[in-house]
Amino acid sequence: MIRPPAVAGSFYPENVDELNSQLDSFLISQKQYPKAKGMIVPHAGYVYSGAVAGEVISSTKIPRDVILIGPNHHGLGPDMSVSGADSWSIPLGHVPVEQSLRHRLINEIPHLRIDDQAHKHEHSLEIMLPLLLRSQPDLHIVPIALGHLSLAECLELGSAIARIIKNHDKEVLLLASTDMNHFSEATTSQKLDSLAIDAMIEYDPQRLYRVVRENQISMCGVLPTITVMQAASDLGASHCGLIRYAHSGQVNGDNSRVVGYAGLVLE
Repeated sequence: MIRPPAVAGSFYPENVDELNSQLDSFLISQKQYPKAKGMIVPHAGYVYSGAVAGEVISSTKIPRDVILIGPNHHGLGPDMSVSGADSWSIPLGHVPVEQSLRHRLINEIPHLRIDDQAHKHEHSLEIMLPLLLRSQPDLHIVPIALGHLSLAECLELGSAIARIIKNHDKEVLLLASTDMNHFSEATTSQKLDSLAIDAMIEYDPQRLYRVVRENQISMCGVLPTITVMQAASDLGASHCGLIRYAHSGQVNGDNSRVVGYAGLVLE
């Protein structure tokens, strides 16, 4: 089964030439993190967050196998849903799902379920694929969407994923998909985002969870971020570096209701 593109032509170009032109402008980085275990990447439309996403993804070598973890915006399916497709289609081609790694994840993580309803309309992982595929032509993925989980469940999931990666015969990169605070005035949103980013830079996923809840920060992928931070930590990561921060008002000139975008690397 092939999962067709859901947001080509809206979140990113459907035309291959136009898409490649945008990717060429995004995949430029002055920083290199060759030992990255994971990354935190925004998932808005390319016109808004593509430059941040591209700078993060081009800052490290992308291995063949990438586990993508993002929020389930539509609320369909189980709270831990892995795509059952054989591959995901995007305008640049088909991206295979890494079958053996998915099989182990399903078998060894009790609440992780194969469910394609969770992924049918979801943009948070699809938006990453053109950027990743241009960086790694032999890309294989395991797409996971998370719904409503507790802090303990996220930490447990992260540690379980790390245990499985340790026994996988290939290098695996973890990618958490998230935007930051949504639809506050720019100054307010930047202050809220800085609280969450500080917790990430201090490599404290528990603090990140508390800060987001206590300050009502509408960071849609906070649970995928905590999960990836925990997994990367178990795999030896101890540093979280901010690559770039931006918000939508810097693109469209409307600072009254902005969305924040942060890109970070875990090494």
